[in-house]
Amino acid sequence: MDKVSVALRVFFEDPFFIGICERRTNGWLTVCKITFGTEPKDYEIQEYILKNWQKLEFSPATEDTVIKVCTNPKRMQRAIKRQLDHMGVGTKSQQSLKLQQTLAKHNRAKKKRERKEAENNRQFELKQRKRKEKHKGR
Repeated sequence: MDKVSVALRVFFEDPFFIGICERRTNGWLTVCKITFGTEPKDYEIQEYILKNWQKLEFSPATEDTVIKVCTNPKRMQRAIKRQLDHMGVGTKSQQSLKLQQTLAKHNRAKKKRERKEAENNRQFELKQRKRKEKHKGR
């Protein structure tokens, strides 16, 4: 049986209130960012989640790891420093959001490239047609 847990954190990020929805399924983490306008009430958040749950776009799944608690504070500081050196700054949620953002960026670039190529082909065909009409003497 799959164990799914969902957590929603709402915080103020100038100038809007932002909600980060984390979904954990069998050791995998997916994240979604929700932008609220003004400060949302609890019932507004619940209503929004119930209405728009199917429409939320979650990031690709990343492995959710549990961090072991060290008792020695110096050892903990060294471990944190090593992790930050290798993984970069940010939480798993922030890294998942960044991954989702880069995937969306690549998709937009691909679509833009395809549109531009189609437009160039259309312009080329138009020029060829005009050239042929000139040669026919019309």
